[in-house]
Amino acid sequence: MIIGAIILVVLILLGISIYNSLIAKKNQVNNAFSAIDVMLKKRFDLLPNLIETVKQYMQYEEGVLTKIVELRSRSTSPNISNEEKLEIDKQLSSAVKGLMINIENYPDLKANQNFLNLQSTWTESEEQIAASRRAYNSSVTDYNNAIMMFPGSIFAGMMNYQQITVLANTEEERKNISAKELFNN
Repeated sequence: MIIGAIILVVLILLGISIYNSLIAKKNQVNNAFSAIDVMLKKRFDLLPNLIETVKQYMQYEEGVLTKIVELRSRSTSPNISNEEKLEIDKQLSSAVKGLMINIENYPDLKANQNFLNLQSTWTESEEQIAASRRAYNSSVTDYNNAIMMFPGSIFAGMMNYQQITVLANTEEERKNISAKELFNN
């Protein structure tokens, strides 16, 4: 009788421990995504200053600047999902990379101190976003392991926890950058 009660108490404590662990891992994933969101917001807030500085010099790149402004506006919409935010971020990163390449054609702009500061801040922001993505992927991997491995899989099934996809680069982002192609355009 006592042995049965001890086994029951151990099983209950083990169940509580697994349940709390799953909740903590899910919250860690949400927290890690929030860090990405904060970094994206910081980068989006840099865009108006960057565009105003660049606009003075790049009269012939109006299309690129318009696209960046449009993407920034979409990113600040209140009801967009996390997936949409990440997709807008990819498009925005691509547009800004194109802008930075075109800046090579404007030596006065390249020498502008305000632009150099913005470019430095932008690069720092990119590095912080990359670090946040790595932290997010680490949290997602930890969470996915917890819900897929026994005995966590039993509790995860009862709690209807689903596997989360890690953030990955697209095929285009994985390609090696050719400096020759960049500067021949």
